[in-house]
Amino acid sequence: MLDLEKTLENLDINADWIGLRQVYETTSHRIFRDGKPQSNGRKINHGVMVEVMVNGQIGYCATNHLNQSAIQQAAEVAQQQAEKASKWSIFKFNTDIRPPAKGSYQSPITESANLVHPQELNDLLVQICHRLRVSDKVVKATAMAGISDISSHFVSSNGANIQQQFSLVETDYAAIAQDGNIIQKRSDNGMLARCYQAGKEVFNPEITLNRVQQIGEEAVELVFAQDCPNMTTTLVLAPDQMMLQIHESVGHPLEIDRILGDERNYAGSSFVKLSDFGTLAYGSPLMNITFDPTVKGEFASYGYDDAGLKAEKQYLIKDGILLRGLGSLESQQRSNIQGVANFRSSSWNRPSIDRMANLNLESGNSSFHEIISAIEFGVYMKSNRSWSIDDYRNKFQFGCEYAQLIENGKITKTLRNPNYRGVTQHFWHNLIYVGNESTREFYGTPYCGKGEPNQAIRVGHASPVCAFKDIQVFGC
Repeated sequence: MLDLEKTLENLDINADWIGLRQVYETTSHRIFRDGKPQSNGRKINHGVMVEVMVNGQIGYCATNHLNQSAIQQAAEVAQQQAEKASKWSIFKFNTDIRPPAKGSYQSPITESANLVHPQELNDLLVQICHRLRVSDKVVKATAMAGISDISSHFVSSNGANIQQQFSLVETDYAAIAQDGNIIQKRSDNGMLARCYQAGKEVFNPEITLNRVQQIGEEAVELVFAQDCPNMTTTLVLAPDQMMLQIHESVGHPLEIDRILGDERNYAGSSFVKLSDFGTLAYGSPLMNITFDPTVKGEFASYGYDDAGLKAEKQYLIKDGILLRGLGSLESQQRSNIQGVANFRSSSWNRPSIDRMANLNLESGNSSFHEIISAIEFGVYMKSNRSWSIDDYRNKFQFGCEYAQLIENGKITKTLRNPNYRGVTQHFWHNLIYVGNESTREFYGTPYCGKGEPNQAIRVGHASPVCAFKDIQVFGC
């Protein structure tokens, strides 16, 4: 690792502020199909991002040549960018957007996932494939495990010094079943939903094999199920589908840089306006959404964002009312809207932008039994299969892997190919039940995309089971 403090001290550059962010990441992935290895690789990614502020503008330049000369050259390029930008700027920043914070963070693990012997992990993935094949109707079984360790160090000319260590685990297990021309997939809570800051406990054989046994059984169950009917009804969503619902219809619309127009060219805008903060009834009074990178073990937890702002739990939506946005210190200066510590980049070679981290729906008071018992007729859906949402994050259509019919307060039969559609505010205003803490589960994804050049970043979501009235539900 490069000595950043010494490197910063030796830089010869005329600037109002300089920041160096070093990231060192090791990642391994193993994939098995039907018990046979498909991929087994390990990569190392290491470099430094240089930020320079001149005349209220910031220039960027990254390098993976880790020596004083290369960092000096990168700083000079960043300085030239900032100087050119200052001639055409539409907003002038000050150094308040880069606080002189000092601190550290480490993922709360007991034993690293890397302590699992490679042969032991391979054997478990083979066993998972075999356990998924509960009958000859299962024609494909896959198992994937990913382990990442990340070290991040940030220093700045105004005194910031932050070190953070992340230990991350991703798993994905899936079975595809076929009967004639009917093909159905059942996965472990949707593609790559089981992503955590965790250690070797994720690969507990007994717990894992019992879970994948159910995945295989449900895949076979789906090929013999009836298609989801077309109707307007009460929709109950499991936490693994609520993850996607929160992500697309709450997270992305509340990114302040998107509202300001930064993403329109690539990933669209938002139906939310700056004037909506503090007044807009986003959903029913049962809706309470928090931004919380402090949750132990959730995928996108951290101590400080890339600007050096300390991570804290903040309500974005409370009792249904929109309070604050997903805006970094930069976006807060531009918009005069309260934000959060969400200035994040996907790696050393990307500038930080406004990103989700852990975006969670807070628990309510209803047990799962109470929710189901209160519904005369409806559909209970699990595990995302597909998604589509318009450029304003307003109209959406989502598909799930697995559904069950609710009749007279009881779950009765399995349904395949379930989908639902809605409009963001109308949908959230129709929230009628929020599950209690016993129904709440944590998930995550490594593939939240945004920015030019693109950045795929890790996010986490937690939610209880939820029920929504008068929702359009349909089959294929």
